[in-house]
Amino acid sequence: VNRIDETLGAFRHTRAELLEYAALCRDSGAALTVSIGPRAAYDTSATRLSRQGAVIGYRLRGEEQLVRALEDAKRVCDLGIRGLLVYDEGLLWVLSEARKTGELPADTVLKASAHCGHGNGASFRLLEQCGADSINPVRDLSLDMLCALRASVSVPLDVGFIRTYEAPEIVRCCAPVYLKIGNSALAAHGSLPTEADAARMAQQAAIVMEMLERYLPEARQLARGEGRGLVAEAEVRV
Repeated sequence: VNRIDETLGAFRHTRAELLEYAALCRDSGAALTVSIGPRAAYDTSATRLSRQGAVIGYRLRGEEQLVRALEDAKRVCDLGIRGLLVYDEGLLWVLSEARKTGELPADTVLKASAHCGHGNGASFRLLEQCGADSINPVRDLSLDMLCALRASVSVPLDVGFIRTYEAPEIVRCCAPVYLKIGNSALAAHGSLPTEADAARMAQQAAIVMEMLERYLPEARQLARGEGRGLVAEAEVRV
């Protein structure tokens, strides 16, 4: 496993919990991506619950939420975590600018979530220009569509869903690409995995690796401790 993505939200975890997650990933040589906590689903939005408002997704409402999201990102980075999962395009740009000015560490990695709802090359190019270091398209795209996205940007793609037999072809067409396994084991996005859920995630990862070894043996996986978003030493702030 090269990367672990947390989706409940950074501000739903204590500092001690986040440090424990970071230590586990550092010891295993895996990158850790933690999601920004503030989002419409945790806000007081009645609009989001309506049929029309569902398109808001996890995006931020108002400037105060934008400020809080930036503070959540700083809190995560202070603990040595370098991967941030972002659900709002405007916040993506803000975090990218903060990285340029030194408000966030220069090695911070910004991942654009599938919940942003993008699935075409022009949108992907825009996300890359806004600072995305990896992009997760909407989850039901065909191989042809994924190939077109690969041609549009240079950053890695993140592809999920239970597409076990398609995994070798996804790697062939879309590399560099992260194959996301967790969604196939969890009942809902943003839920805390149980020990049984974690075991199913590991099992699904093993199955995908079997398919890659069988049908695309020349593919190269990142080695342990290789890649971006690896956990750094926590900064000490009073």
